Amino acid sequence: MSGAHAHALHYHGHSPLHHAAPQVKLAALFLFVLAVVLTPPVAVWAFSIYAAILVTLVGVASIPPRFFLTRMSIDLPFVLFAFLLPFVGEGPRVDLGFLSLSSEGLLGAWNILVKATLGAGASVLLAATTEVRDIITGLRKLKVPIVLTAIAAFMIRYLEVIAGEMRRTRIAMTARGYDPSWVAQIRPLATAGGALFIRSYERGERVHQAMLARGFTGDFPDAFDDHSEEIRWWPALALVLLAWVTMITASILT
Repeated sequence: MSGAHAHALHYHGHSPLHHAAPQVKLAALFLFVLAVVLTPPVAVWAFSIYAAILVTLVGVASIPPRFFLTRMSIDLPFVLFAFLLPFVGEGPRVDLGFLSLSSEGLLGAWNILVKATLGAGASVLLAATTEVRDIITGLRKLKVPIVLTAIAAFMIRYLEVIAGEMRRTRIAMTARGYDPSWVAQIRPLATAGGALFIRSYERGERVHQAMLARGFTGDFPDAFDDHSEEIRWWPALALVLLAWVTMITASILT
């Protein structure tokens, strides 16, 4: 359980942000996203400051822009939903050429677009500078309930195992001539998925019984403890403090 598990969102580096304590980064992410969410949507200048903070941290972490923007594709569903609001919103209409858009829908679209993008960007930054096992360590140090961290740890450990089983099942089906070309031929794939679920459930029971036999009590006292040198990197919290000052000022002025 203590082995490291790399993920596609992580970017290997040696910046101060990479070596910062994971609990500090998690707390900074939570406070930053909360400040973004609480900011009135009409305070455009405040979101400009948030974007500047995010770009500054990406620069400090030395993350390539292409890497960061590619991972930001997770924000696409929110972008698509935001673009629909001006067309289906109610209230006064604004005519832009041959388009008739709702003014309330435009404000709602801006609200969703900017907040979702900033939140996703901050999350991608955390994932790019923090290994998965370090995130679990940070959650434990922030006193998150052990049940939640244990579930997350098991999920991380066995996600790759289940993904490997899925790949092998797909290869075996292809080797036997399974190549669906229309929806009615998806039934074997659904059957294979059900069998994979049952095997995964049974594997989980066997692993749990084996851990109980070895004295498992529901906690991992040393599995995710990181004894390597880490820095607090207080400038990250200073930038978050700037975000909160911006949010409060925007709320007062709006």
